[in-house]
Amino acid sequence: MKAAVIVFPGSNCDRDLAVAFRAAFGTEPAMVWHKETALPPGLDLVGLPGGFSFGDYLRCGAIAARSPIARAVADFAHRGGHVLGICNGFQVLTETGLLPGALMRNAGLKFVCRDVRLRVETVDSPFTNAYRAGEEISVPVAHHDGNYIADPDTLARLRGEDRVAFRYLDNPNGAMDDIAGVLSQNRRVLGMMPHPERAADLALGGTGGAALFASLAGVLMAA
Repeated sequence: MKAAVIVFPGSNCDRDLAVAFRAAFGTEPAMVWHKETALPPGLDLVGLPGGFSFGDYLRCGAIAARSPIARAVADFAHRGGHVLGICNGFQVLTETGLLPGALMRNAGLKFVCRDVRLRVETVDSPFTNAYRAGEEISVPVAHHDGNYIADPDTLARLRGEDRVAFRYLDNPNGAMDDIAGVLSQNRRVLGMMPHPERAADLALGGTGGAALFASLAGVLMAA
């Protein structure tokens, strides 16, 4: 089981994500700097961490999506690789076109940093199969631009194709349809604003995100 975490200037959750990967998979993830043009061979999973890549200039994730490594991540995803983007990583995934929609300024125009309640909307994915359908969990958020928006046709397609992974029960940012996380059409790419890596161990104060990493371990280590 081989995973990698992409590191951009301004990433601040890369080590948190690496710790969660290590605990779930029992192997040391590769840390890949954004100027690399290729991913390590034989990867099963790529993680795009939270933070403020390139200082959130232009749009959150816009510059990171044009880093040299971004093309390799996109190629990996197009070949069927598994990709997890958290917070800023979700923003990067929408900027690369690997996921639909966009993340805009929070409706309240303020940075939000607190635990939020989520509902697991689908268990039909490599990221959510260890949850129960409809399960309610608590996971922290820390973002200024987490307001998910998409046109009506895209929202209808996400609902119709069961591609909404998580919804907010106490929407902190005004996201359309209370969307906290979405899946790609092949269900192998997940972007989510809340931070499961910050809720994957009791020592961190909660385990609402632990089943996400257990889901990935069960699927990828069995492959």
